[in-house]
Amino acid sequence: MSATKPKPSRRAASPAESFHRSRSDRAGEIAQDYVEAIADLSETVGEARVTDLARRLGVTHVTVNRTLARLHSAGYVSTRPYRAIYLTSTGEKLARESKQRHEIVVAFLLSLGVSRKIAELDAEGIEHHVSPETLAALKRSLKKLGER
Repeated sequence: MSATKPKPSRRAASPAESFHRSRSDRAGEIAQDYVEAIADLSETVGEARVTDLARRLGVTHVTVNRTLARLHSAGYVSTRPYRAIYLTSTGEKLARESKQRHEIVVAFLLSLGVSRKIAELDAEGIEHHVSPETLAALKRSLKKLGER
C-alpha cells in the first residue's frame, strides 16, 4: 500500500482575520485617499491646505487635522500650523502607487463598457481592496486589449 501525502487544505479566513484585514485596509484606504488628494492639489493649485482637503474629501477640518496627525506619525506628510501640507518621499511614493492603481482599475472598467462616471465612482472602492495579484491580472488584460 503506498502512502500518499494529504493535500494541504486551504482554510478559510476566520472572522477575526477578516475583520482585522478590513480595519487595516480601511486605514490604508484613508491614507491613500489623503496622499492622492494632497499630490493632486499640490500639482493643480500649487499647495494643499486643510480647507482644500476638507472640501475635496467632504469631511470637516477636525477630521482632516486628526488624519494629518496620523499621516505625519506614519511618515507620509510634513505639516506646520497654518502652512501648506507637503508629502514626504514616502507619501509621494504612496500617492504615485495609488494613482496608478486607480488608473488601471478605471481603464479596466472602461474596457468592459462601463461609463466613465460609474468607472470613476466604482474605482474609488475597488482600487483600495484589489490585491497586487488581481491588479497585475487587470493590467495584463488591458495590455492584451491594447488599452494600456
